[in-house]
Amino acid sequence: MADLLAVAGDNLLTPMILCFALGLFASIARSELSIPEAFAKAMSIYLLFAIGFKGGVAVAGHGIDGNVLMALVGGIALSFAIPFVAFALLRVMTGLSAVDAAAVAAHYGSISIVTFVTATSVVTGQGLPFEGYLVAVAAAMEAPAIVSALWLAARSGSGARMDARLWHEILLNGSIVLLVGSFLIGAITGDEGMARIDAFIVAPFQGILCLFLLDMGLVAGRGLRGSKGVLGLSTIVFGMVMPMIGAAMGLAVALLIGLSAGGTALLMTLAASASYIAVPAAMRVALPEANPSVYLTLSLGVTFPFNLIFGIPAYMAVAQTLSGG
Repeated sequence: MADLLAVAGDNLLTPMILCFALGLFASIARSELSIPEAFAKAMSIYLLFAIGFKGGVAVAGHGIDGNVLMALVGGIALSFAIPFVAFALLRVMTGLSAVDAAAVAAHYGSISIVTFVTATSVVTGQGLPFEGYLVAVAAAMEAPAIVSALWLAARSGSGARMDARLWHEILLNGSIVLLVGSFLIGAITGDEGMARIDAFIVAPFQGILCLFLLDMGLVAGRGLRGSKGVLGLSTIVFGMVMPMIGAAMGLAVALLIGLSAGGTALLMTLAASASYIAVPAAMRVALPEANPSVYLTLSLGVTFPFNLIFGIPAYMAVAQTLSGG
């Protein structure tokens, strides 16, 4: 246990996590600190492209084999299953309506790519190798949760349906297109492509991630400040309990398919994270009656900071302990 806490503490004191904490503090303290919206968007585009491209290069070197396919199946299964657990927990713990509970559940079955990118940086900082094809798993985990949540909502009588407009919103969401597209470019060009843009993809990555997480801290702090009266205590508790349940499910799948310690930590992070980009866009189309202030505040204002400050260090420590990393 002492070793586990020591690893968690080391992972917590990283520039990325501390930058997020600075932004969170500045926002809650009502500082005038801000990041221009256009610059924040440019940073998110860079991060998505970089992580997708590097994942594609890793797959080009590794090849498509049974390990890749097992990881994809495991990730998709997690994305389908987690919303059912989240929905049941919400109905027991909170007073949310079935529609709001289904919308929230979709967010927790899907993934936060920024949380994943941060976790890859922490894993890399610890010197742990990880399976590069997990970026493909991340992309595959975006949509299944939405399908599960819409089934839950339809069962409750909301009338939600999977029409062409919703499929367009899910499959052609900008973050998914960029992540999958850059992954394919990396897989096609391989090491030769990486050699050409190495100075752009590798060297600036950590610094840009720090600035991006500073901005995310500011955004999360504003969400927390504006959430008074929207979320009850039990709902906030859910936002911290559900990531741990998701991480445990991710751990079970990672151990089953034999991922490395770094890969185990990343799959735990994916299963623990909550979407605040792709799923909100889909929910606006599919479940317009669901309350955005509930699902956005929970995913971005509660679970996102929980994972960055406490979750990722804990998932890293558990993965290293149980996977022998």
